[in-house]
Amino acid sequence: MPRKGTRKTVAKAADIRTVAALAKVSIATVSRTINGSPAVSDRLSKRVWQAIEQLNYFPNTHARSLVSGRSRLFGIIVENITNPFFPELIQSFEEVAVANGYEILVSSSNSDPAILTTCVRRMLERKVEGVAVLTFGEEEPVLDQLAHHNVPLVLAEFKLDDPKSSTILLDYSTGFKAAVRHLVGLGHRKIAFLAGPHTLHSAITRENDFRNAMQEAGLPVDPASVIVCDHTLRGGVAGFEKLQTLGTRPTAVICSNDMTAIGVLRAGYMKGLRVPQDLSVVGLDDIDFCEFTLPPLTTIRLSRTDLARASFDALRQQAEAAPAAQIQREFLVSTSLVIRESTAPPGWV
Repeated sequence: MPRKGTRKTVAKAADIRTVAALAKVSIATVSRTINGSPAVSDRLSKRVWQAIEQLNYFPNTHARSLVSGRSRLFGIIVENITNPFFPELIQSFEEVAVANGYEILVSSSNSDPAILTTCVRRMLERKVEGVAVLTFGEEEPVLDQLAHHNVPLVLAEFKLDDPKSSTILLDYSTGFKAAVRHLVGLGHRKIAFLAGPHTLHSAITRENDFRNAMQEAGLPVDPASVIVCDHTLRGGVAGFEKLQTLGTRPTAVICSNDMTAIGVLRAGYMKGLRVPQDLSVVGLDDIDFCEFTLPPLTTIRLSRTDLARASFDALRQQAEAAPAAQIQREFLVSTSLVIRESTAPPGWV
């Protein structure tokens, strides 16, 4: 005979009326609080959020968007999720978005224009209020697609003549000048550069800023010592192998990103070359791994937090601005040098 059980009573899910009653405010005040309206005082907002937490209330975001006409959803597209810089950037972007009452939709182009086009279409279908395309040189295939839908747009290092677009400019120059000065101060004169693919305008900008920094320091740039490679670990290995074929080998190398630099560290280790005694190595980005490489990597720091904040602020400004409002179209993110243990005087023991 089947065992008889007792059916548990499931508590009725809280709704906006329950929240309003517990917080002793109007339903409209609860709605404004959830939607981040500045019209609600801090005192009332605190009461509403305490009631929401106590009742375990989950606002119906779909219903909210239908009523308000806003999704409060931003898209962010990055180049390659396997590069730690981009997950760290996404995390920073999400933190600032959530803190301001927004959600994010994330996609990675994987350096494929077809995938990038699909990413954008998916975001437009979800009615995003803006898209941050942080692919650093791969955005051109989808610019017309985004402009046609009149979606606020943020681009890294790419200016678009469109009132709905903003640009994040990255001050690589300061970082490269600091890196070259640091190496020159250690006694280096033969400094190589592992550049990124010339299909990326960000890679071209970094190479130009390296050349300018060398010129300012009064050092010639040997054309053979500027080697183009992928922004990957294997790209760094390949770049290192080409450096070893030079008639006059450099005593230091600056890399276009940290993944390339870490590839150089690995390749040097496999060849029995000592870093920094035989070769000083400098990266660019300052991903979290840089503190844990052997030796810890000296690098030009590009703050993901600052880049994420600037990108979010640019999107929110456009999404929330009145039709005739003047908005900031350009944002600048600075760089700085983080000195660790992968740089030393030539031949240092």
